[in-house]
Amino acid sequence: MRKPIIAGNWKMFKTRDEALDFIYQVNNRMPSLEDVDTVICAPFPVLRCLVKRQGENLRIGAQNMHFEECGAFTGEVAPAMLTSLGVTYVIIGHSERRAMFNETDESVNKKLHAAYKHGLVPILCVGEHLEERESGQTEAVIKEQILKDLEGLTAEQVKELVIAYEPIWAIGTGKTATPEMANETCGYIRSLVKELYGEEVSEAMRVQYGGSVKTGNIAELMQQPDIDGALIGGASLVASDFVYFAQIALDYIK
Repeated sequence: MRKPIIAGNWKMFKTRDEALDFIYQVNNRMPSLEDVDTVICAPFPVLRCLVKRQGENLRIGAQNMHFEECGAFTGEVAPAMLTSLGVTYVIIGHSERRAMFNETDESVNKKLHAAYKHGLVPILCVGEHLEERESGQTEAVIKEQILKDLEGLTAEQVKELVIAYEPIWAIGTGKTATPEMANETCGYIRSLVKELYGEEVSEAMRVQYGGSVKTGNIAELMQQPDIDGALIGGASLVASDFVYFAQIALDYIK
């Protein structure tokens, strides 16, 4: 049985005061961590204030990190800096990082290894462009990403991994894959992991869907057998909506 995971990706939104207002609204309204994992992936400046105030059923994640332990990397954040704050999750390889900040599968792989070294739970993002979807290349693109990103990871590490399937054409556009389309690709991801690591690992690993997830489509998405949760962008900025997402996840424990 896989525990649902609902993660909000705030991107470059919310000041400290806005972040605190949000967490005070949701803290006591989250499902038990025994049933659903709920995570807020916030900008670096507000991570500490959120960790200090997180309720027993909410966890805080970062949106990125460097793979090196330390060094002359102006503007970057090391894994140990995150763990020293009490952060437990980190998003790795988001399409915006890949497209705008030149992240490659090689750097994503290094970040995954670094995350595990420091006890962080990675949320790995994979997904295709619209032209790749329309030309029937979705599975080929996903396969290349998965093979390169997971290189060298152990079965036990992949069991703990969260993979977020985010079709790039659906991120922030208002478009979304149909629940059936999303489930088909999430199922394909699980089948790839089965080929690489075996059925026990593939059945334990969780796969989220991300891409214009809203209150109006979360229930249909969560009904799908291979979708274990959602990585939610803009809609996660609204406290009442985030509570709704978490409550819906309770109904669909796989």
